[in-house]
Amino acid sequence: MENYAIPAQPIVAAMTRAAAAEPHRTVAFQGAPGANSHVAAVQAFPDGLPLPCFDFADAMDAVQDGRADCAIIPIENSLHGRVADIHFLLPESGLVITGEHFLPIRHALMGVGARAEVRQAMSHPQALGQCRHWMRAHGIEPVAYPDTAGAAAVVAELGDPAVAALAPAAAAAIYGLKVLADDIADADHNTTRFVTLARGGRPPVGEVPWMTTLILEVRHVPAALNKAKGGVATNGVNMTKLESYQRNGSFAATEFYADVDGRPGDEGFDRAIEELGFHAKWVRLLGTYRQARARG
Repeated sequence: MENYAIPAQPIVAAMTRAAAAEPHRTVAFQGAPGANSHVAAVQAFPDGLPLPCFDFADAMDAVQDGRADCAIIPIENSLHGRVADIHFLLPESGLVITGEHFLPIRHALMGVGARAEVRQAMSHPQALGQCRHWMRAHGIEPVAYPDTAGAAAVVAELGDPAVAALAPAAAAAIYGLKVLADDIADADHNTTRFVTLARGGRPPVGEVPWMTTLILEVRHVPAALNKAKGGVATNGVNMTKLESYQRNGSFAATEFYADVDGRPGDEGFDRAIEELGFHAKWVRLLGTYRQARARG
């Protein structure tokens, strides 16, 4: 609790008490009340009880410990790329992906004084990156903070008209700030993709568009990745995302995170995964879930 700025602490405490009374309805999210993750939790689970957690690991711990039924985590943004390192966090947590949610992002500049007085804007690095052109054009220096709404709480605590926050517009009302500029984004398509994490998945039943997320390590031989991707393609399975990452400082991009259309039990999907296994040291499925948005 003490990690949050003083204006956020009583709100976090009240939400934590409500969640503790009904953990089966609780949705953990990273950030302070009013953050984009809070907005996503309310949209994706309108009957849920949002539980603020200071960082991603805390949100996952809440699910593991049974204090929350699930967590909703941002993993990528259309403007600024990767948010959470889900390929590191998720395998270690033992949780599975059970859903996804897309949230259009619009930031607001908020503070205690007038717009002309603002010299700095605090926010999450993702938000700062999504608004960097706007801030540069207005002569505002970015200041990184772990959370958007948490930055709003800090600005309320500081009471300095030269320091503002970039956060969802609703955070201004929560922390008693004035909205100095609204609808801020460097591109209209600014959208963040969230995934829902739970202790266990449900069988993918029904003829709807399914998505499966997996990680794999290809063998260290020439063309191993091309052969692995070829096995997916020849079985009629569409790979919508493929991202390399490094582990243990190896500087060898041999591990990959992928999203593919389909689900276990589909003939083409099962053949594709089997063929992936021929060209990989290991393949691990992180979850199968309904697509919230059609790809392509």
